[in-house]
Amino acid sequence: IREAAALELLEKADTLVLDKTGTLTEGKPRLASVQAAIGHDEDEVLRLAASVERGSEHPLAGAVTAASADKGLKLGSVMDFLYTPGRGIQGRVDGHAVAVGSRPYMSDLGVDISTLDPAAAGHLSEGRTLLFVAIDAKPGGLLAVEDAVKAGADKAVKELRGMGLRLVMLTGDSRGTAEAVARRLGITEVLAEVLPAEKAAA
Repeated sequence: IREAAALELLEKADTLVLDKTGTLTEGKPRLASVQAAIGHDEDEVLRLAASVERGSEHPLAGAVTAASADKGLKLGSVMDFLYTPGRGIQGRVDGHAVAVGSRPYMSDLGVDISTLDPAAAGHLSEGRTLLFVAIDAKPGGLLAVEDAVKAGADKAVKELRGMGLRLVMLTGDSRGTAEAVARRLGITEVLAEVLPAEKAAA
């Protein structure tokens, strides 16, 4: 707390808006699952995704590159690297156009990922974050990343609610993932899929 005025203002607050990653969760995501689309190999999907993600500082990118390193996969060099904040990342790796990101990002790129929906549904119910991988403008696979709920977060949420505060979770993550984590913590209001630049306005 840098100034006393903040404490005075906080006393009048009736709503507390909580970020998900790193606040309610540990902020140490790890890759839980790789599922390849028909015609693709899981290790190759992970290798191509990690090659592109290596250029990002996002925590989810770290989970993907770490999993690739654990498997000893040799990453390719990336050309035409392009990062869209809150959406995803793309580039050319070993002659392939590779894109990794959210469902809306895939939609923006015109990639139909409906064949991955059955696999996605199971991961969302577990509160995992999904990264879709497109290879040459077609579905390549799905990466499911999990970030454990912080120890004591449920107790903190209960105490805050006991103080009469309205609690809202605000996250850039997908609605399914956010709602699964919110349910686990007893938070009923969720603002999901909010881009970084839109969080303050929300």
